[in-house]
Formats: sequence, structure tokens, C-alpha cells
Amino acid sequence: MKRVVVIGSGGSGKSTFAKQLSKRTGIDAIHLDREYWRPNWEKTPADEWEAKVAEMTRKESWIMDGNFGGTRKMRMQACDTVIFLDLPRYICIYRILKRTVLYYGKTRPDMAEGCNERFDLEFLLWVWNYPMRGGRRIIAELESCSEKNVIVLRSRNAASKFLESIG
Repeated sequence: MKRVVVIGSGGSGKSTFAKQLSKRTGIDAIHLDREYWRPNWEKTPADEWEAKVAEMTRKESWIMDGNFGGTRKMRMQACDTVIFLDLPRYICIYRILKRTVLYYGKTRPDMAEGCNERFDLEFLLWVWNYPMRGGRRIIAELESCSEKNVIVLRSRNAASKFLESIG
């Protein structure tokens, strides 16, 4: 396990999981939200973003957390391990609401500077619909990753046990 992609719904705990996995393995964690977003939630242009992700995937080892469907295929081709945090949506929604309250008006540690936490109904709806849309798409993609180490974790307990088994 040297190149790891951590994917899942918003609020599934990707950044926290990647940070903990990084501590256990000594492999640097790359939070894609921090790399993608510019101050005030400005998006990185698509061509620039693809070049940046391509550069990051050429490193010898990494743990990348984030969805970003436009570059997911590139990251999944470059990785040796895919970890899909497939947690129930009520947990994801709860976590998003909790972090909104905790960090409101401030930048979260895993987010780009100048992207202050805010209430975002559109994002909450995306998370609510994730199991039927993004989640199904990811499961289909994972079925074609037979040469990769694919790990699907469906609960907080399963994620904790997996982390405890490392190192």
C-alpha cells in the first residue's frame, strides 16, 4: 500500500481517515479539497487541475482523499489501493452539519485557505442523493479494478478497525 485513493460521500470522513492512515503508514496525505479550491471557493480551471493531479500521482507514494470525478479515473489508474468509505447518508449529513457549526466562518484544517465553512443546501442535497448517484457510479468503477486492492468500509467501526490493523 503505497498509493492510496480514499473516496466516498461528503461527510464520510475521507480527510480524517486519510490523516489517520498517513500517521500509521508514514505516507503523506494529500487533501484534494485543499489543492483544488482557491480562496472564496473559486475553482481551479479544469486543464490546470488535471495537470496538477497528474503531477501529484507521479510521486512515489501518497494518500489522496477526495472525489473530484473528473480526475478520479487518473488517480485510480495510478493507485495500488482504493478505499471507499460507504457510510450511511444520515451519518454523512450529521457530520456535515456538525462541521458547519464547529467551523462556521472559519477554514477547516483540510480545506484551502480562504474557503470558510458555510451552510450549503446544494451540497447537503448532493450528499443525500449520493448513494443513488455517485455511490452507484463508484461501485461500478470498483468492479473494474480487479488488479487493485479495493477496500469498502461501511461503518465508523469498520474504518476504525481497519486503521487499527495498520502499523
